[in-house]
Amino acid sequence: MTPDRAAAEASAAQPRKRRPRGAVRDGLVAAGLELARSGGPDAVVLREATRIVGVVPNAAYRHFADRDELLAAVCAAAIGELADRMADGVASVPGRRGDPTAAGERLRAVGMAYFAFAREEPGWFATAFALPQQHAYPAQGDASGTDRSPLGQLRSALDELVDAGVLDPRRRPGLEYPIWSTVHGMAVLSGQGPLREVSDADRHQLEERTLMAIGDILR
Repeated sequence: MTPDRAAAEASAAQPRKRRPRGAVRDGLVAAGLELARSGGPDAVVLREATRIVGVVPNAAYRHFADRDELLAAVCAAAIGELADRMADGVASVPGRRGDPTAAGERLRAVGMAYFAFAREEPGWFATAFALPQQHAYPAQGDASGTDRSPLGQLRSALDELVDAGVLDPRRRPGLEYPIWSTVHGMAVLSGQGPLREVSDADRHQLEERTLMAIGDILR
């Protein structure tokens, strides 16, 4: 027997190393994110995700009952990406909490991050809001219990405007929903809707006007 053949047989005889617990599930979600980034939610397919991870298709069913469960996990991960970018934008604004100028800029940072995510990551943006009907959006919080979801960060920015004396507290309840729908609507119209053919310069101008209009309403 040649040395090369002996080494090959010895290697084959060794037991296959098991992946760490949770590694396959995390890998499938990461693969789903990769698929969604280029193809949106329709591209998230269990068989393709298992191919990317390098496991047999049946392995996926140990972690997800069906394709919709994988899509739900990928949706949550895409929302997490959006939340991270919004948090980075808010953190980049200097000034203490409650300062009127800083509070206004932090609200603007929330909106700008939302628009930038929709513009730069259309596949993830579409996937983030394509959750199958039978699954719920998971709560997103940090170690302190703070809601760091996109909606939670918008709420926090509006609460700071109240603390800063910019926004009348009587107008605050539920205000996050019309503001969110306004920003989201413009992002969809200019991304996948009838405004998708506008130039980049015009799209930026539309985003700026949307945020200015929100600022005028709040004042």
